[in-house]
Amino acid sequence: MKRVYLDHASATPVRREVLEAMLPYFDREFGNPSAVYDLGSSVKQVIEEQRAKVAALIGARAENIVFTSSGAEANNLAIKGAVLARRNKGKQVIVSAIEHHSVLNSARFLERLDFETIFLPVNPDGLVDPDRLARALTPDTVLVSIMHANNEIGTIEPIADLAELCRSRGVLFHTDAVASVGTVKVDVNELNVDFLSLSGPSLGAPKGIGALYFGEKTRLMPLIHGGIQENGRRGGTENVPGIVGLGRAAELALWELPEKAGHLRNLRDRLVGGIREKVEKVLFTGHPHHRLPGHASFCFQAIEGESLVFMLSQAGIYGNTGSACASKALKTSPVLVAIGVAADLAQGSLVFTLGGSNTVEEIEYVIETLPNVVEQLRRLSPLWGRETVPYDQVACT
Repeated sequence: MKRVYLDHASATPVRREVLEAMLPYFDREFGNPSAVYDLGSSVKQVIEEQRAKVAALIGARAENIVFTSSGAEANNLAIKGAVLARRNKGKQVIVSAIEHHSVLNSARFLERLDFETIFLPVNPDGLVDPDRLARALTPDTVLVSIMHANNEIGTIEPIADLAELCRSRGVLFHTDAVASVGTVKVDVNELNVDFLSLSGPSLGAPKGIGALYFGEKTRLMPLIHGGIQENGRRGGTENVPGIVGLGRAAELALWELPEKAGHLRNLRDRLVGGIREKVEKVLFTGHPHHRLPGHASFCFQAIEGESLVFMLSQAGIYGNTGSACASKALKTSPVLVAIGVAADLAQGSLVFTLGGSNTVEEIEYVIETLPNVVEQLRRLSPLWGRETVPYDQVACT
């Protein structure tokens, strides 16, 4: 049976080049980077080389990169660390309504410490309106966090405009760029951000490694206390193999970025066009143009997303759904709720995220197979033919 993997936002295979770069640091180059003798100092030098590679991918300086265990930890460190370091400056935090749970729950944690959190609405395409943000800012605002690109609907936000607005008000700005780094050009200077999070798995590095960019004059309160690792910003012995993997993956991503983006965009457009042509009553979610090149997300009328994902997997096609993103229990995706998708339609969410190894032949197989699976599920659905949402509201945008 053919296997087509289209869930790269969830997990990616570690690239062979990355794995080969990592292997020596599990056994031969095993020294503790904090040791004063050569087995440690040589490993410490390797870490700094990887820091420079990660920095180059996002246009940063090496000394402004701190390694973390994941993109989620990077988000936690940026939000909690920055706000707690400036707790005497103000007590308000602003995040968008469609952020990753690590951002939303970090903001909710701060509410327990008597900070106020504003959850900023987005428009039907998932975009944050700069004017709406301007109205939400107050002299008490300490930090704003808006993701660069949404991992569920693919929308890319106008980060440079939002960050410039915050900078003009003296407010720190963080962006979660886990979904975008390595897929589209990301430059911290062009975006004008104070903090930026990224993740190894999104680049073909192993799980368990991420990084946070922090600006020149920003302060962070550590969340993990220990020794002097990461210049005191994150305690604990460094994950050397993971850091080497991230560095190599960042290096490859920088080389391959222009060609990869074009390849993904062509496949995505072919996939979306085929589904639009062959399946009725399906909503294409996210912004039609300002979106990640390898991201396609849909809501199918009268279908449960979990059933659709399972049936597709039986045919060797692996995607994801936004209708149960936090648990195995049926629930409506908060992202789809935020962009105004009706609850019954949102239950039919399907998300395809493409990778550089996907081919035209694989996309054609999906276009050929998916309509039949949708038809089977709709025949079994008690909702098919009894839709509460008018057809003109579920036609593809």
